[in-house]
Amino acid sequence: MTAVLSITLLTLVLSGPTVAFTTRGGESNHVSITRTALLQKVIETCWAVAEAAGHEFKPTGSSPEELVRACLGPTATGEVSGAKFHSALQKIYTQNGLIDRDFVNSAPHHFNSEAFLEGRALIMEGIVAIKANIREENFQAARETLGRVLHTLQDFYSHSNWVELGYTEPYINLIRPDLPLENLADIQTATCSDCANGPCPNSILPNILKEKKLTSGYMGIVSAAKPKGKCSHGGAADLTSTVEPRGGISKDERRSDNVALHNAAVNAATDASLQLLEDIRLAAGDNGFLRMMGVARSSVVCFVIDTTGSMSDDIKQARKVVYEIIDSKKGTQDEPSEYLLVPFNDPGVGPLIKTTDPDKMKREISKLTASGGGDTPEMCLSGLLLALTNAPDSSNIYVFTDAVAKDIALKAMIVSLMRSSKSTVSFLMTNPMKRRRRSISASSFEDYKDLALASGGQAIHVSKSQLPQATDVILDTSTSALVTVLQQVRNPGQKEIFPFMLDESLKNITIYITGQSITFTLTNPAGVSQNHNEASGKLGAIHTVGNLWRIRLHADNKSGTWQINIISNQPYTLKVTGQSTITFIYDFVESFGGPHPGYAVLSGRPQAGQPATLMLSVMGRKGPSSMTIGDVALVTVSGPETVRNSTKTDMGNGDILVTVDGVPEGEFVVFLKGTDKVSGSEFQRQSTTQMSISKVNIKAVVDSSMEPGKTFSLPFSVMTMGSSGQYSISARNDKSFPMSNPTSLTLTTGLYANSTITITPPAATPSGTDVTLTLEAKLSSGVDSNYVVLRFSVVNKITDFVPPLCEVVHVLADDCPQDVSQCEPFQWELAATLTDGNGTGIEIVSLRQGSGNFSTTMLSDPIIQANYTASCCSQIVEFVAVDKVGNVGKCYHSIVRSTDPPAPSAGPPALTVSLTLWLCLLVSAFVTRF
Repeated sequence: MTAVLSITLLTLVLSGPTVAFTTRGGESNHVSITRTALLQKVIETCWAVAEAAGHEFKPTGSSPEELVRACLGPTATGEVSGAKFHSALQKIYTQNGLIDRDFVNSAPHHFNSEAFLEGRALIMEGIVAIKANIREENFQAARETLGRVLHTLQDFYSHSNWVELGYTEPYINLIRPDLPLENLADIQTATCSDCANGPCPNSILPNILKEKKLTSGYMGIVSAAKPKGKCSHGGAADLTSTVEPRGGISKDERRSDNVALHNAAVNAATDASLQLLEDIRLAAGDNGFLRMMGVARSSVVCFVIDTTGSMSDDIKQARKVVYEIIDSKKGTQDEPSEYLLVPFNDPGVGPLIKTTDPDKMKREISKLTASGGGDTPEMCLSGLLLALTNAPDSSNIYVFTDAVAKDIALKAMIVSLMRSSKSTVSFLMTNPMKRRRRSISASSFEDYKDLALASGGQAIHVSKSQLPQATDVILDTSTSALVTVLQQVRNPGQKEIFPFMLDESLKNITIYITGQSITFTLTNPAGVSQNHNEASGKLGAIHTVGNLWRIRLHADNKSGTWQINIISNQPYTLKVTGQSTITFIYDFVESFGGPHPGYAVLSGRPQAGQPATLMLSVMGRKGPSSMTIGDVALVTVSGPETVRNSTKTDMGNGDILVTVDGVPEGEFVVFLKGTDKVSGSEFQRQSTTQMSISKVNIKAVVDSSMEPGKTFSLPFSVMTMGSSGQYSISARNDKSFPMSNPTSLTLTTGLYANSTITITPPAATPSGTDVTLTLEAKLSSGVDSNYVVLRFSVVNKITDFVPPLCEVVHVLADDCPQDVSQCEPFQWELAATLTDGNGTGIEIVSLRQGSGNFSTTMLSDPIIQANYTASCCSQIVEFVAVDKVGNVGKCYHSIVRSTDPPAPSAGPPALTVSLTLWLCLLVSAFVTRF
């Protein structure tokens, strides 16, 4: 460690979190069940996509990088990062676990206390929201809801007597509300015998088992009351378990007396999760499902562009950069997976353009023209707000403007959103040449510099004629597998030597310095140096424009410890980046207690005056097992070095729980060192988004979706461990829906104050709309503040839960020979009708199995005719129909004769024996190594 970094060493502490399905002695829990199901469904989907594209799906190993690379196709060149996939998985796991904190005493969320109808209603509300979110491409909202729904669904098998009744298959009626929940034990029916001394392997009454009555354990955290004769959940936290009939039927834990029941519940919960995921996949389509799961190229291009009168040259340059990105990166892993464009003027902002089609992005940016404005300050931050709430997490956002922000009041909210999304924002600021304006000094752009620094981005200030030379930074950073090795800022400037470690995996290494009156010397591990005035030297190529220095290192440079000696008495920033699959993701977390304690991700800033805890997930070329993790630290990007004693523990599967007793007072980032076992070289990585601590704490929970035209109430609580007094409350949603909230609360140190926000989505709001709410509490007479960022889904009330119906009306396969080896010259045909009765109407029909020709009549027809013709070698056909609210109907037919040998297989999505075996092995490897 060196004196230039203010570092708080972190060591790892505590054991793994427990959730409703608990982890001890090798039994499964919610995370492992969810992980197994998600990975199996992703692998199945990737296999199907690969086959449809005409290539094999052959991962070279079981790391997320290798799975994503294989899924994206073998022809694209370049680095592939598994960070987006891993982040999606972690988001789902986190929301799954939060059910045990936020709804610990809610029977429906856990299928406790025989709340079967209410539990199914929660599942169906969630499924409807997920499908609507995917339809609107709001994938983050879909992931969050999916995690919560999976928890409730999985708890059914642990908390009810489903497996005691002898059932081994999932209860499909839980995700099919058109099918009734049958044979439920009523409240007067006794269901359990007394288990006074335990253990009792199965305390369900014999008549309940014989009559196949469905029941679940009652759970009492604050009360021991339960109906007479009813089963309890069981466990130390369940007060009802001490009331006759005593004991409990929960299968959360594997004990010596319930091994078979626990394993049966795990298997049923896993299969039910797969069943739910398949329903979502069929409704969303393979590509939509994979995008929800984060299986996509990591690069996203997002431009926020000022379109006022003086921006004509800037718009032309932005258009040129977009064209260059699209044309130069097509067919590579650096090709963006998504494009976003947000124009802003005065007073107008938007419309937001969001697309995966590069040609559409070209067309949309070509439409932009410069007009209007005139009073200089523009709605820049409103445009940035729209981008931050619609771009995927960890996006790189580029803002083009030549004016200061009129809406500077949004600055605190922008910082909150950058911290929440971990997106990086860079500003390309030009000096206006023609616009009539008030006098503006260079310091007018300091707010943009503050925002760039807070997010880990760049604030590049150039003339309009210099802008074409400055946009190389966009080409550098709109790439896959981008990592930050080091980022520092000095204000005021000073002479300082910054060491940094480059490892063998890094490619396209670039160093950026912003500031004025700067000189520097770069030195590699062998002692070879290059000065700032050597444009082309032994170490790299140096370009300078405006306040930006860009140093692109040669590809053959050595790994090891480098250093750069910077001399300036003016403020400056330093950033070192490259491309590598070695990276990490993280979240600050807090522990929670209750029957199933665990860790919850903090939406706002960590609390001052107490240990800070964060969860790291580390990724490498061959997964986390291919790396050794060394130091993990909190680093202030400016100021003297600070080292504090802390503790550390490896959680396994590449996850590290980090707890630090003392946290830096200023803004800090996460710093990581380790060794890559593949190459044997040491590496370092640094997060980009700056964080700080707060004495204010805000609690708010998303417990349901909104309905268009109806007022939604959100209770929240605010507490401070700092000064008592008046705290201002500000709230804003990104859709500008009408809302009301208190403007202030009076807080007493250590006590929560409660209040409510109301939001009313307009009646015409499209179902699946994702609403981001930012809530901030700030001490009126000081600077201490904190925030929460919450996502809500607006979903129409659904009354159509009946899937489309298929009827096979004609099959002609008489010409197919009995000897399948002679099938090649012969064909068979099938005709079917598809209807949706009184439902919303069929929207999509697609072929899932079969290699023949498939066609339908108009989908708007009341009765849709489907026709299929195939070679007799392709003996199975399956197609699905999805209605306008996501209900899925299937049509399946096989001409395989029972005496026939198997026909030549076309592979997935039908799981052949060999695929099933391979899939089990690969999922097992993923579960072990993730």
